[in-house]
Amino acid sequence: MRYHAPARGTVDAAAFARLPLAAWRDHAAKLEGVNWPSIDTLNDALPSDAYVRFVAQTPELLADGMHYEQRIAERGEIATREGNWHDLLNALIWLRHPALKQALNRRQVDEIARMGPKQRSRPQYAMTHFDEAGVIVAVRDPALLALWNAHDWYGLFWNRRRAWLDGSIEVEVFGHALLEHALSPDKLLVGKALVFQPTTTMDMADVHRACVDAVMSGQLLCDPLELRPLPLSGIPGWHPQSDDEAFHRSADCYQPRRADREYPDALRLA
Repeated sequence: MRYHAPARGTVDAAAFARLPLAAWRDHAAKLEGVNWPSIDTLNDALPSDAYVRFVAQTPELLADGMHYEQRIAERGEIATREGNWHDLLNALIWLRHPALKQALNRRQVDEIARMGPKQRSRPQYAMTHFDEAGVIVAVRDPALLALWNAHDWYGLFWNRRRAWLDGSIEVEVFGHALLEHALSPDKLLVGKALVFQPTTTMDMADVHRACVDAVMSGQLLCDPLELRPLPLSGIPGWHPQSDDEAFHRSADCYQPRRADREYPDALRLA
Protein backbone atom coordinates (compact mmCIF):
# COMPACT_ATOMS: atom_id res chain seq x y z
CA MET A 1 0.00 0.00 0.00
CA ARG A 2 1.34 3.42 -0.94
CA TYR A 3 2.39 5.50 2.03
CA HIS A 4 0.60 8.81 2.57
CA ALA A 5 2.46 11.19 4.85
CA PRO A 6 0.45 13.10 7.45
CA ALA A 7 -0.59 16.63 6.58
CA ARG A 8 1.73 19.41 7.68
CA GLY A 9 0.76 20.60 11.12
CA THR A 10 -0.68 17.20 12.11
CA VAL A 11 2.60 15.32 12.60
CA ASP A 12 2.96 13.97 16.12
CA ALA A 13 5.69 15.97 17.87
CA ALA A 14 7.19 12.67 19.04
CA ALA A 15 8.22 11.95 15.45
CA PHE A 16 10.56 14.95 15.40
CA ALA A 17 11.92 14.15 18.88
CA ARG A 18 12.92 10.59 17.95
CA LEU A 19 15.58 9.38 15.54
CA PRO A 20 15.95 9.52 12.62
CA LEU A 21 14.19 12.91 12.40
CA ALA A 22 15.77 14.14 15.64
CA ALA A 23 19.08 14.24 13.75
CA TRP A 24 17.67 17.08 11.62
CA ARG A 25 17.12 19.63 14.38
CA ASP A 26 19.18 22.16 12.42
CA HIS A 27 16.30 22.22 9.93
CA ALA A 28 13.52 22.29 12.54
CA ALA A 29 11.91 25.42 11.10
CA LYS A 30 11.62 23.81 7.67
CA LEU A 31 10.14 20.63 9.12
CA GLU A 32 8.01 21.83 12.02
CA GLY A 33 7.01 25.37 11.07
CA VAL A 34 3.40 26.20 10.32
CA ASN A 35 4.15 27.00 6.68
CA TRP A 36 5.99 25.02 4.05
CA PRO A 37 9.44 26.44 3.26
CA SER A 38 9.51 28.13 -0.11
CA ILE A 39 11.82 27.21 -2.96
CA ASP A 40 13.70 30.45 -2.24
CA THR A 41 14.16 29.41 1.39
CA LEU A 42 15.67 26.10 0.30
CA ASN A 43 17.97 27.83 -2.15
CA ASP A 44 19.06 30.30 0.52
CA ALA A 45 20.31 27.32 2.55
CA LEU A 46 22.65 26.19 -0.25
CA PRO A 47 26.30 27.24 -0.11
CA SER A 48 27.16 30.18 -2.35
CA ASP A 49 29.22 27.98 -4.67
CA ALA A 50 26.61 25.21 -5.06
CA TYR A 51 26.30 23.93 -8.61
CA VAL A 52 22.62 23.03 -8.09
CA ARG A 53 19.50 24.91 -7.13
CA PHE A 54 15.93 23.90 -6.38
CA VAL A 55 13.28 24.80 -8.92
CA ALA A 56 9.52 24.41 -8.65
CA GLN A 57 8.27 21.35 -10.50
CA THR A 58 5.61 22.86 -12.71
CA PRO A 59 4.03 21.74 -15.99
CA GLU A 60 6.13 24.39 -17.70
CA LEU A 61 9.33 22.92 -16.27
CA LEU A 62 8.40 19.37 -17.21
CA ALA A 63 7.56 20.49 -20.75
CA ASP A 64 11.29 20.46 -21.50
CA GLY A 65 10.99 16.65 -21.70
CA MET A 66 14.23 16.12 -19.81
CA HIS A 67 14.83 13.24 -17.44
CA TYR A 68 14.90 14.35 -13.78
CA GLU A 69 18.55 13.27 -13.41
CA GLN A 70 19.63 14.86 -16.70
CA ARG A 71 18.11 18.20 -15.68
CA ILE A 72 20.26 18.15 -12.56
CA ALA A 73 23.41 17.18 -14.45
CA GLU A 74 22.99 19.57 -17.37
CA ARG A 75 21.25 22.55 -15.77
CA GLY A 76 21.84 22.09 -12.04
CA GLU A 77 18.06 22.18 -11.53
CA ILE A 78 16.47 19.92 -8.91
CA ALA A 79 12.77 19.69 -9.73
CA THR A 80 10.93 20.08 -6.41
CA ARG A 81 7.23 19.84 -5.70
CA GLU A 82 6.16 22.59 -3.32
CA GLY A 83 4.20 21.59 -0.23
CA ASN A 84 5.39 18.00 -0.50
CA TRP A 85 7.11 16.06 2.30
CA HIS A 86 8.97 13.70 -0.02
CA ASP A 87 10.56 16.48 -2.04
CA LEU A 88 11.26 18.65 1.00
CA LEU A 89 13.16 15.80 2.65
CA ASN A 90 15.01 15.14 -0.60
CA ALA A 91 16.05 18.79 -0.57
CA LEU A 92 17.34 18.46 2.99
CA ILE A 93 19.46 15.47 1.94
CA TRP A 94 20.92 17.61 -0.85
CA LEU A 95 21.73 20.31 1.72
CA ARG A 96 23.50 17.90 4.08
CA HIS A 97 25.02 15.37 1.68
CA PRO A 98 25.64 17.15 -1.63
CA ALA A 99 28.71 15.08 -2.58
CA LEU A 100 26.88 11.77 -2.30
CA LYS A 101 23.82 13.10 -4.12
CA GLN A 102 26.10 14.38 -6.86
CA ALA A 103 27.85 11.00 -7.12
CA LEU A 104 24.50 9.26 -7.53
CA ASN A 105 23.40 11.80 -10.13
CA ARG A 106 26.54 11.33 -12.21
CA ARG A 107 26.23 7.56 -12.10
CA GLN A 108 22.53 7.73 -12.99
CA VAL A 109 23.21 9.98 -15.97
CA ASP A 110 25.92 7.59 -17.19
CA GLU A 111 23.45 4.71 -16.97
CA ILE A 112 20.75 6.68 -18.80
CA ALA A 113 23.23 7.34 -21.60
CA ARG A 114 24.04 3.63 -21.73
CA MET A 115 20.50 2.21 -21.36
CA GLY A 116 18.33 5.00 -22.76
CA PRO A 117 15.54 6.75 -20.81
CA LYS A 118 13.01 3.89 -21.08
CA GLN A 119 15.01 1.01 -19.55
CA ARG A 120 16.68 0.63 -16.18
CA SER A 121 19.84 -1.27 -15.35
CA ARG A 122 20.75 -3.18 -12.18
CA PRO A 123 22.96 -0.28 -11.05
CA GLN A 124 20.06 2.15 -11.56
CA TYR A 125 17.80 0.03 -9.37
CA ALA A 126 20.52 -0.17 -6.70
CA MET A 127 21.09 3.58 -6.73
CA THR A 128 17.38 4.37 -6.63
CA HIS A 129 16.81 2.01 -3.70
CA PHE A 130 19.68 3.62 -1.83
CA ASP A 131 18.57 7.15 -2.68
CA GLU A 132 15.09 6.45 -1.31
CA ALA A 133 15.79 4.12 1.62
CA GLY A 134 19.56 4.05 2.05
CA VAL A 135 21.49 3.95 5.29
CA ILE A 136 25.25 4.09 5.78
CA VAL A 137 26.44 1.74 8.51
CA ALA A 138 29.83 1.57 10.22
CA VAL A 139 30.48 -1.74 12.00
CA ARG A 140 33.44 -1.82 14.36
CA ASP A 141 32.64 -5.22 15.93
CA PRO A 142 32.63 -7.99 13.27
CA ALA A 143 30.56 -10.24 15.55
CA LEU A 144 27.61 -7.98 14.83
CA LEU A 145 27.85 -8.78 11.14
CA ALA A 146 27.43 -12.50 11.88
CA LEU A 147 24.16 -11.77 13.68
CA TRP A 148 23.06 -9.49 10.86
CA ASN A 149 23.96 -12.06 8.18
CA ALA A 150 21.79 -14.64 9.94
CA HIS A 151 18.89 -12.20 10.46
CA ASP A 152 19.23 -12.89 14.17
CA TRP A 153 17.34 -9.75 14.97
CA TYR A 154 16.78 -10.62 18.63
CA GLY A 155 20.50 -11.13 19.05
CA LEU A 156 21.44 -8.01 17.08
CA PHE A 157 18.96 -5.59 18.60
CA TRP A 158 18.25 -7.00 22.08
CA ASN A 159 21.17 -9.13 23.24
CA ARG A 160 23.63 -6.64 21.69
CA ARG A 161 21.54 -3.51 22.16
CA ARG A 162 24.45 -1.85 23.99
CA ALA A 163 26.43 -1.97 20.71
CA TRP A 164 24.02 0.57 19.21
CA LEU A 165 24.81 2.98 22.03
CA ASP A 166 28.56 2.59 22.52
CA GLY A 167 29.74 3.14 18.93
CA SER A 168 30.29 -0.52 18.03
CA ILE A 169 27.85 0.07 15.21
CA GLU A 170 26.67 3.44 13.88
CA VAL A 171 23.97 4.35 11.39
CA GLU A 172 23.40 7.41 9.25
CA VAL A 173 20.13 7.66 7.33
CA PHE A 174 20.49 8.91 3.77
CA GLY A 175 17.22 7.89 2.11
CA HIS A 176 14.62 10.64 2.04
CA ALA A 177 11.71 8.18 1.78
CA LEU A 178 12.83 6.69 5.10
CA LEU A 179 12.68 10.12 6.66
CA GLU A 180 9.22 10.63 5.20
CA HIS A 181 7.99 7.35 6.71
CA ALA A 182 9.43 8.44 10.06
CA LEU A 183 6.78 11.20 10.15
CA SER A 184 4.47 8.45 11.41
CA PRO A 185 6.02 7.50 14.81
CA ASP A 186 4.54 4.00 14.92
CA LYS A 187 5.66 3.06 11.42
CA LEU A 188 8.25 0.26 11.27
CA LEU A 189 11.30 1.48 9.36
CA VAL A 190 13.56 -0.78 7.32
CA GLY A 191 16.58 0.70 5.58
CA LYS A 192 18.72 -0.58 2.73
CA ALA A 193 22.27 -0.54 4.02
CA LEU A 194 25.76 -0.10 2.68
CA VAL A 195 28.14 -1.44 5.32
CA PHE A 196 31.67 -0.30 6.11
CA GLN A 197 34.30 -1.53 8.55
CA PRO A 198 36.36 1.53 9.53
CA THR A 199 39.66 1.67 11.37
CA THR A 200 39.68 2.61 15.04
CA THR A 201 40.67 6.20 14.23
CA MET A 202 37.87 6.85 11.72
CA ASP A 203 34.60 8.60 12.52
CA MET A 204 31.35 8.69 10.57
CA ALA A 205 32.56 11.65 8.51
CA ASP A 206 35.42 9.48 7.27
CA VAL A 207 33.01 6.65 6.51
CA HIS A 208 30.74 9.01 4.59
CA ARG A 209 33.64 10.26 2.47
CA ALA A 210 34.61 6.67 1.71
CA CYS A 211 31.03 5.95 0.69
CA VAL A 212 31.05 8.91 -1.73
CA ASP A 213 34.31 7.70 -3.31
CA ALA A 214 33.08 4.11 -3.63
CA VAL A 215 29.78 5.15 -5.21
CA MET A 216 31.43 7.62 -7.57
CA SER A 217 33.97 5.04 -8.75
CA GLY A 218 31.33 2.36 -9.28
CA GLN A 219 32.75 0.12 -6.57
CA LEU A 220 29.37 0.15 -4.83
CA LEU A 221 25.74 0.20 -5.97
CA CYS A 222 26.14 -1.96 -9.03
CA ASP A 223 23.33 -4.32 -8.00
CA PRO A 224 20.42 -3.96 -5.55
CA LEU A 225 21.46 -7.22 -3.86
CA GLU A 226 24.44 -5.37 -2.41
CA LEU A 227 22.03 -3.63 -0.05
CA ARG A 228 21.32 -5.30 3.29
CA PRO A 229 17.92 -4.83 4.95
CA LEU A 230 18.28 -3.12 8.34
CA PRO A 231 15.17 -2.85 10.56
CA LEU A 232 15.89 0.59 11.99
CA SER A 233 12.96 0.35 14.38
CA GLY A 234 14.96 -2.17 16.39
CA ILE A 235 17.63 0.38 17.33
CA PRO A 236 17.23 1.64 20.90
CA GLY A 237 15.10 4.77 20.93
CA TRP A 238 14.05 4.62 17.28
CA HIS A 239 10.57 3.15 17.91
CA PRO A 240 8.14 3.58 20.82
CA GLN A 241 8.44 -0.14 21.65
CA SER A 242 12.17 -0.63 21.07
CA ASP A 243 12.82 -0.87 24.84
CA ASP A 244 10.38 -3.78 25.15
CA GLU A 245 12.00 -7.23 24.82
CA ALA A 246 8.79 -8.72 23.41
CA PHE A 247 8.98 -6.31 20.46
CA HIS A 248 12.27 -7.89 19.39
CA ARG A 249 10.76 -11.37 19.36
CA SER A 250 7.84 -10.64 17.03
CA ALA A 251 8.11 -7.28 15.24
CA ASP A 252 6.78 -7.42 11.68
CA CYS A 253 9.88 -5.65 10.38
CA TYR A 254 12.02 -8.63 11.44
CA GLN A 255 11.92 -10.90 8.43
CA PRO A 256 13.74 -14.27 8.23
CA ARG A 257 16.67 -14.63 5.86
CA ARG A 258 15.97 -16.41 2.59
CA ALA A 259 17.95 -19.62 2.26
CA ASP A 260 19.67 -18.39 -0.91
CA ARG A 261 20.34 -14.84 0.26
CA GLU A 262 23.99 -13.87 0.59
CA TYR A 263 25.39 -10.48 1.60
CA PRO A 264 28.65 -8.88 0.54
CA ASP A 265 31.31 -8.32 3.16
CA ALA A 266 31.55 -4.92 4.78
CA LEU A 267 33.86 -2.66 2.83
CA ARG A 268 37.06 -2.45 4.86
CA LEU A 269 38.50 1.04 5.12
CA ALA A 270 42.17 1.79 5.58
